[in-house]
Amino acid sequence: MRTELTKKQEEAKKRFKDFVDRHVLPHASRRDLEESTGREAIDRLAKAGYLAPTLPKERGGKGMGILTFGLLCEEMGRGSASMLSLLTVQDMVAQGILKWGSSKQRARWLPSMTEGRVLAGFALTEPNVGSDAKSVQATATLLDESYVLRGEKKWISWAQIADLFLVVVQCAGKPSAFLLERETEGFSTEPVHGLLGFRSAMLAHLRLDDCRIPANDILGRVGFGLSHVGGTALDCGRYSVAWGSVGLAQACLEACIHYSAEREQGGSHLREYQLVQKMIADMFANISAARMLCYRAGYLKEAGRPESVMETCVAKYFASSAAYQAATDAVQIHGAAGCGGDSPVQRYFRDAKIMEIIEGTSQMHQLLIANHAHQVTPS
Repeated sequence: MRTELTKKQEEAKKRFKDFVDRHVLPHASRRDLEESTGREAIDRLAKAGYLAPTLPKERGGKGMGILTFGLLCEEMGRGSASMLSLLTVQDMVAQGILKWGSSKQRARWLPSMTEGRVLAGFALTEPNVGSDAKSVQATATLLDESYVLRGEKKWISWAQIADLFLVVVQCAGKPSAFLLERETEGFSTEPVHGLLGFRSAMLAHLRLDDCRIPANDILGRVGFGLSHVGGTALDCGRYSVAWGSVGLAQACLEACIHYSAEREQGGSHLREYQLVQKMIADMFANISAARMLCYRAGYLKEAGRPESVMETCVAKYFASSAAYQAATDAVQIHGAAGCGGDSPVQRYFRDAKIMEIIEGTSQMHQLLIANHAHQVTPS
């Protein structure tokens, strides 16, 4: 496995870093406090070619390599977890349509998604259903040449402004995926405020009150909702979140390096105290390990290897845990200065906790990894 970046990837990483430093970091704390992201920020991402960039050029994308996309997610996670989630969700839905959509669905939606004219939402979670996704309670009923959707979805990122939703519901007793447009009669959203983290990701709850959609708005066919469409989307999401967690942890490390070099306590800078050094050393080591796991997942995806799915699970589990530990230690090192609303560190702490929950909780990943270990390890 190649462990160093190519010259082209190094150049891309520098461009991503420059973009985040100029257009994301300076506004992240304000957007977090306002719990909103303006359209101009999204348009800038689209203009830079960062929305669903891994789509092939003939589908309107940039044909960006999977590993390069990971580098983009790392830098975006360093700048803002909420902005990272926009890249994540747009890619999840785009890849679901690319792999399982009809030629008409691909032609209609994919170019608009890469151009930012259509923002997507991935609607899986419900009031009573989270990790046990196969048990979704929202339904789709075939009626003449239409499907009628009924139910609720909760905690959907970007749902306040998304134009198109990939919705997983029960159809004939099987989880199935549909494309639902915001303007559909019977569809409504309720904004979510006061979240622990991801506050500028503009989450909302969805209500589906007899939403009638054309029968050809199904993705794949009945029963493909989780095993095929959802599986594709969640694998993409976990990959993005894994890399974004590396970036978030990196932001924590950089904040601690800077603060511990400036802050004096007891006549010495914080960086001179061994217990502070231990926390920084652990951050550095865990970030390095998480980044290598992400490299491996990306390498296997680009090679088309089936084991990439499990390696992505491992990367997401480890990286999100590393990010949360880094954020916890970052607040500890900063002390009271890390608890104020004007400190990026407290935002990192709140966002890092969400990283351990989205696209499959850490506990769900532990179960998946443990089952895999039993299968591949000689008894």
